[in-house]
Amino acid sequence: MTRTTPSAAERFRKRRSFLPIARRLLGIEDFRPGQEAALDALFDGHDVLAVLPTGWGKSAIYQIAASVIPGPTVVISPLIALQKDQADRLQHDAAGGAAIINSGVGALRQQEAFDDLEQRDLEFIFLAPEQLHREEVIERLLDARPSLLVVDEAHCISEWGHDFRPDYLRIGAVIDALGHPAVLALTATASVSVREEIVERLQMRRPKVIVGELDRPNIWLGVVTADSAREKRRKLLDAVVAAEKPGIVYAASRRQAEEISAELDDRGLRVRCYHGGMSRRDREAAQAAFMGEGGTTADVMVATSAFGMGIDKPDVRFVFHNDVTGSLDAYYQELGRAGRDGAPARAVLFYRPEDLGLQKFFAAGGRLRQGDIAKVGEAIAGAEAVGEQALREQTGLSRARLARITAGLEDHGLLEQREPGVFRAAGDGRDGPELADTLLEREEGHRRYLLERLERMRVYAELRDCRRQYLLEYFGEPAPACGRCDNCDNGLTGNRGATEERPFRVGSRIEHGKLGKGVVLGYEGHHMTVLFDEDGEKVIDVTFALEHGMLRSPNGN
Repeated sequence: MTRTTPSAAERFRKRRSFLPIARRLLGIEDFRPGQEAALDALFDGHDVLAVLPTGWGKSAIYQIAASVIPGPTVVISPLIALQKDQADRLQHDAAGGAAIINSGVGALRQQEAFDDLEQRDLEFIFLAPEQLHREEVIERLLDARPSLLVVDEAHCISEWGHDFRPDYLRIGAVIDALGHPAVLALTATASVSVREEIVERLQMRRPKVIVGELDRPNIWLGVVTADSAREKRRKLLDAVVAAEKPGIVYAASRRQAEEISAELDDRGLRVRCYHGGMSRRDREAAQAAFMGEGGTTADVMVATSAFGMGIDKPDVRFVFHNDVTGSLDAYYQELGRAGRDGAPARAVLFYRPEDLGLQKFFAAGGRLRQGDIAKVGEAIAGAEAVGEQALREQTGLSRARLARITAGLEDHGLLEQREPGVFRAAGDGRDGPELADTLLEREEGHRRYLLERLERMRVYAELRDCRRQYLLEYFGEPAPACGRCDNCDNGLTGNRGATEERPFRVGSRIEHGKLGKGVVLGYEGHHMTVLFDEDGEKVIDVTFALEHGMLRSPNGN
């Protein structure tokens, strides 16, 4: 496969820069921080993960790169609406044209799209991740020999890959099968640990991680607490009525979204509801109304997390959360849909400690069964190669459950894919029950990881310090107190000295002489909150622990 080499990239840069291409293709007058650095890294032979703010022009990076790198471009994008929006913007001669492959596209149109891609009459093809389990799709991609593979909304590899979208776990194997074209992963929000997982899952070569300015200072942050579900609902409804419109309300369940929508409608607001249980037509109508398209208008969208990804509405004045999310990553991603125009906006979490129970239920759900794993182990034992369809027939497992098991076995080096969807045993020849024990141990570790992330969300909700500082430190960006959150407004952040030592980054792993290993959740004054692997959450006097040599990073520093 032809891939741009550093020497070729240098010749390119000597005769022209990226900016004239950006102006010609996209009307961009100047790059925003991170865009040109990502392009430079790609042309220096690196695979690139670009973590850039919402509305920062991440799609411009792959559009410009695709116009220079010879060969077609594959874009893996999670939502059909998002694919359509991106593809529509590329339907002009300068960009090279785009086609979509998903469950809503007929077989004939898919065939024509792949033919055009292979004959170089088409530059872009957009794929839903679930298309990657189809052997005919992989075969056509192999024939087309793409030179650039883009993973949009790459945080989904961590947020979704282990659970209801296991197809994201297949992307690394597909990249390898395609001869490892240049890889560009894009997301608006990813903590340090999520970035590491993305790089690992995509099997990135010479990875370059480009992180833009994550702070959104125009968004005021706050938490409203309540003692009962009724009180919380009343406070939420009152806040929505009083707030400047338009805005988004996120709810954890479809039922809650429908209830809140109905109650806001009773209060005379123009409101729409959006969740995954609605028909596609109803979801599209709700989105069009919120975007002000098609002659109807909605001031408030009440939705589950199914809404918002790829939605480009710059004037959203508030994002209110009726429930905690499963992680700070998800929360920051969703609140970032406010204030994209740079004008003041508000992000408020409505919180009761009891609400954590629902997220803990989600974290504990979907457990793999030992018998199912053993079936897969026995089916691949001694076989030269077993296809996915044959495995499903032999084991009786659903595609989603089988994907989780095979991904887990592959992670442990106990199974390998000769090509996407074709498996064979690897490793030390353990039988089915032994494989089951190993994978169940891994699953338990993943559940602890999910609960750790949820615990950091609880700390944010109950924090008596600067909320923006806590969020930015979680994402690896040290920051002073912001003056733009409820705790700063209430004078709760003034008791920490400017020179106070914070020896470990929020979200990093540490080791305590007596309590073992854990994760730093946050700081208040000279105290550090740590979630220990064995003893749970503890508050430590940092000064005392350091003076007595009780704290260190796991690598010994």
